[in-house]
Amino acid sequence: MTTPWGFADYDAHEALHFFDDEKSGLKAIIAVHSTHLGPAAGGARFWYYENEAEAVTDALRLSRGMSYKNAMAGLALGGGKSVLMAPKDRSKSPELLAAFGKAVESICGRYVTAEDVGMSVQDMIEVRRQTQYVAGLPVEGGAVGGDPGPHTSLGVFLGIKAAVRRALGKDTVDGLHIALQGAGSVASGVAMQAAAEGARLSIADVDTAKAQKLADAVKGTVVDPSDILTLEADVLSPNALGAILTEESIANLRVPIVAGGANNQLATPEDGERIHQRGILYAPDYVINAGGIINVCTEYLADGDASLVRERIEGIPVRLEQVWQESADSGRNPAAVADAMAQRLIGRG
Repeated sequence: MTTPWGFADYDAHEALHFFDDEKSGLKAIIAVHSTHLGPAAGGARFWYYENEAEAVTDALRLSRGMSYKNAMAGLALGGGKSVLMAPKDRSKSPELLAAFGKAVESICGRYVTAEDVGMSVQDMIEVRRQTQYVAGLPVEGGAVGGDPGPHTSLGVFLGIKAAVRRALGKDTVDGLHIALQGAGSVASGVAMQAAAEGARLSIADVDTAKAQKLADAVKGTVVDPSDILTLEADVLSPNALGAILTEESIANLRVPIVAGGANNQLATPEDGERIHQRGILYAPDYVINAGGIINVCTEYLADGDASLVRERIEGIPVRLEQVWQESADSGRNPAAVADAMAQRLIGRG
């Protein structure tokens, strides 16, 4: 019998909950990696998986990433994640969202959900009808909360600038070429900020129309998704799905910097060493993309205002510098350094 213990990405997870509601069609997994620092927080991903094993792997990887992300961001939250198995057409009903809300409620606060890929703020409103353990809800102008995307984008852009300072000795991205993988909410925010500062952008997305729309907005160029990882540029910014940095793709990179908002960019831990050996500066994803959870956490815990959210997001480059400096001092790759830091913070060092 196959159990989660046999999965390569099982990492002493505290709990793995499976939900199957035949009436609504809900098939969901809620993974709780760690509650050492507080309730396990992480978004709900609605995605089509070829099989259940893929969904379990995603839940395990994403929940561990949330533990590390929340710890490195200095938040009083543990790490968790939920994945909802979508049909091929990605359709969802109010009944399915209600069933998911009841599933979250049944864990009694050990897990706090929010939106992620395939889910929206409106979906979270539906989920909130069944459980109090939801963040990222709509707010009045200027209040903390709401769509985490713009906050994630800000953190990623500040992280890119920190990488550019360290690797290229430049204080701005003016005149630099950024290869942007993805054209969704986070990628769009990064593109707008980079273009406003004078960067040149090449954009790839599986949705060509979406890529073209973003390229038109920032006077960028659309490239084929199969070419974005081999493009010669100053920065590769992955902002789509994960596991794109593999032995093969790393060997073909033509950039001095990889810094983007996608989760789980490294296909395996060994790939962190591969990219380091190539002399490419890597920004660990769960450090650079913490802006959204910072906003969501501040909303959920009610421990600050918008100015504190901004201050916390501006701390992302500081943490990246700490990782890179320890990497330089120790010779270990930045991904391994960040993992070790995060593990200590959650009591597993």
